[in-house]
Amino acid sequence: MTIPTVSLNDGRRIPQVGLGTWKIPDGDAARVVADAVSAGYRLIDTASEYGNERGVGEGLRAAPIPPEDLIVTTKVWNAHQGFDRTMRAAEESLERLGRPHIDLYLIHWPAPAQNLYVDTWRAMIALRERGVVRSIGVSNFQESHLERIIGETGVIPAVNQIELNPQLSQRKMRAINASHGIVTESWSPLARGNLLVNADVTALARKHGKSAAQIILRWHIECALVVIPKSTSPARHIENLSLFDFVLDRDDLAVLDRLDIGRRLGPNPDIF
Repeated sequence: MTIPTVSLNDGRRIPQVGLGTWKIPDGDAARVVADAVSAGYRLIDTASEYGNERGVGEGLRAAPIPPEDLIVTTKVWNAHQGFDRTMRAAEESLERLGRPHIDLYLIHWPAPAQNLYVDTWRAMIALRERGVVRSIGVSNFQESHLERIIGETGVIPAVNQIELNPQLSQRKMRAINASHGIVTESWSPLARGNLLVNADVTALARKHGKSAAQIILRWHIECALVVIPKSTSPARHIENLSLFDFVLDRDDLAVLDRLDIGRRLGPNPDIF
């Protein structure tokens, strides 16, 4: 199974579909990641705060795929922000993952009350220059946070990973990201399962002979987003990659667009 890739503004490419690992315990992560790679995943998303980097690394090493064919995202947590702490945090994540470099390193949250995200971004730039990290980006950044780090450093993130699904379509942030050449990546792409029982979604699933999850994930694909659904089931891994043998037509997309109510399930990045 070949997953389409998208271009980053630093010249690298990442798959359009990856595996999210939030809330997967470290003891289960190796099995889940190995299963996912066997199913076709080449992008794995974790974070130091998830507490499963060791398991993710073990699963990647167990997979019958050359390490250079796998892209691993991890993130620096709020308590580790600041230049020196970010530099140490990256080395600690590398040790836990057991990899020679981090493929994509993100600032997990701007945490604006700390006022450290610019210094953290400077550390990310230094890590990339030293070859510790290949691509750098952010997560949960709002317009003001993006404008500040770009304005003060001149370096544009490759990715902004934000909460995004049909009930929180983030049109404004998607446009802002696009204006800078930043790839938008969706976390909580299924709204933590809330959309899987929506009557409009299930009707579209019947129309296309697909699952409700596939309908929502295909919406992300149609919107040119990178999407990282989480699952611990081998069958779901395959299902969540089976998105490229159908398309949503204009009427389908209009139905899904009407679900946007601006509802966040995660924290507000301006105050978290």
